[in-house]
Amino acid sequence: MKSLKILRDIWLIFQRNMLLMLRSPLWVILGVSQPVVYLLLFAPLLKPALAPMGAHSQADAYRIYVPGMLVALALAGGLYVGFDLLRELAGGIIERARVTPVSRLALLLGRSLRDVVVLVIQAAIIVVLSLLFGLTVAIPNLLIGYGLLAMITLTSASFSYGIALTVKNPAVLGQLINNVAQPVMLLSGTLLPIALAPLWLRDAANGNPFNWAVTGMRALFTGHPDDPAIWKAAVMLAALAVITIAWSGRKFARSVR
Repeated sequence: MKSLKILRDIWLIFQRNMLLMLRSPLWVILGVSQPVVYLLLFAPLLKPALAPMGAHSQADAYRIYVPGMLVALALAGGLYVGFDLLRELAGGIIERARVTPVSRLALLLGRSLRDVVVLVIQAAIIVVLSLLFGLTVAIPNLLIGYGLLAMITLTSASFSYGIALTVKNPAVLGQLINNVAQPVMLLSGTLLPIALAPLWLRDAANGNPFNWAVTGMRALFTGHPDDPAIWKAAVMLAALAVITIAWSGRKFARSVR
């Protein structure tokens, strides 16, 4: 019965946050505007740079670039959702949850699932636009890729919410998130493959789960769903998601007693 209540609470919080998103859908479009600019103005330059990796056409370059950009979108989109939580804290919305019987874990997961939906919508927009440049990807491979992106978003969003509840200061949160996001993305090879980097940088990237996610996504987009990087990324991302959700869930439970 308790698990059913938690699921019901998660659904209620998810519905509320989805309704708020639908009332202001512009921020979904704004969130994807920068990746679209990169898609239009940066990706066309990649064919010569990625020729050593087998990018013999513009479509090949997009199969390498677009998966990395989707991972970057999932990471950045999740890491910056903590600012919305700080707005609700300042407005007393979280404080009012103290007098409700809603599960504290649901307060986290309901929001995080909303963030996953936003990511899927934004990723779909990017993939559809990429089709115009010759990108092709099998539907089953794309669905597996969305699963990886969902776990990345759950991880990054839960981490952002936990940090927001810890610092409770937008200026500090912004600095912390920037300090985390930049090295993680650079060591993930989201813009250019890490295979082009020096050996010491490749060794450092091997310990980054999101680098495995980028490698797995590129394997899916190039038609290699049996690549071991895919299941390795899935295992690491699932473990990270569980850890960050558990940590952030405890933060929610302590802040809304």
